Amino acid sequence: MKQLTILVPDGENNISSIAGAYKIFTRANAYWKETGRKELFKIQLAGISKEVEFYDGLFAVKPHTNISSITKTNLIIIPSLNHNYQKAVKGNKLMIEWIEKQYKDGAEVASICTGAFMLASSGLLDGKNCSTHWSAAENFRTMFPKVNLQADKLITDENGIYTNGGAYSFLNLLIYLVEKYYDRQTAIFCSKVFQIEMDRNSQSEFTIFTGQKLHGDEMVKKAQAYIETKLHEKISVEHLSSRFAVGRRNFDRRFIKATGNTPVEYSQRVKIESAKKSFETSRKTITEVMYEVGYADVKAFREVFRKITGVSPLEYRGKYNKEALG
Repeated sequence: MKQLTILVPDGENNISSIAGAYKIFTRANAYWKETGRKELFKIQLAGISKEVEFYDGLFAVKPHTNISSITKTNLIIIPSLNHNYQKAVKGNKLMIEWIEKQYKDGAEVASICTGAFMLASSGLLDGKNCSTHWSAAENFRTMFPKVNLQADKLITDENGIYTNGGAYSFLNLLIYLVEKYYDRQTAIFCSKVFQIEMDRNSQSEFTIFTGQKLHGDEMVKKAQAYIETKLHEKISVEHLSSRFAVGRRNFDRRFIKATGNTPVEYSQRVKIESAKKSFETSRKTITEVMYEVGYADVKAFREVFRKITGVSPLEYRGKYNKEALG
């Protein structure tokens, strides 16, 4: 029988991702038993304390065992750390070392939401793709520059390491892992029992783009502010670089280094974020919104909108503004 270890880190973390992982894998095990097969996993909650409290003592989790008693495991699940990830990383050094050792001994590791901060602290994500909650993306990039953060992705899967986006999207990762370890049929069964959508792979439509501002490049900050105040205009990179008296290549390089986006991508994201807000809060037509954010070609606007959000302008408006349908 394989071993599944669901970690219970010390500190004020997230109970839903611990309970959710336990419940879904327990149900997958039971389904295998009901269909004449042996349970696939021995499922254990493991921590470094005998009890961890959540939400000011309202709930508590008592792990089955201490991580020190687990010499070998097959799959490790790191829960979300909520917004206390920096504190959690400092307070769980033993657990981070244990994760690193287990991975080197052949275990696979899955992190949920901001659990990616704990995983990245082990160094195991260096040079690899990773996702986390979109709201923590900027801090993550600052703390772990060697990791290739893919904040639009709902799930990443690379070299036995799995990560996922934000909040309750961890349910999609769990269904993904059930399919990987059990089979497609078991994943479909769990998807139906827990009513979790299958095969979702993007968190783009949930992202609120605010632009990365935690860098120290004043020229880039001015360029960002300029882009954000000229939403209705089509600005060329040549115009921007000459405005700030910097060569085009140097401007591009500094902008990408500071924000993680090219100037063109940044401009597109700012425009699409504004378009999303218009679709959510007004009864404007798609053409009106398109002109408002500086596009003159419906096809181009639709393509950029879909590239950034994963859905068309019409689908987005239909989903987030019921009044617009009236």
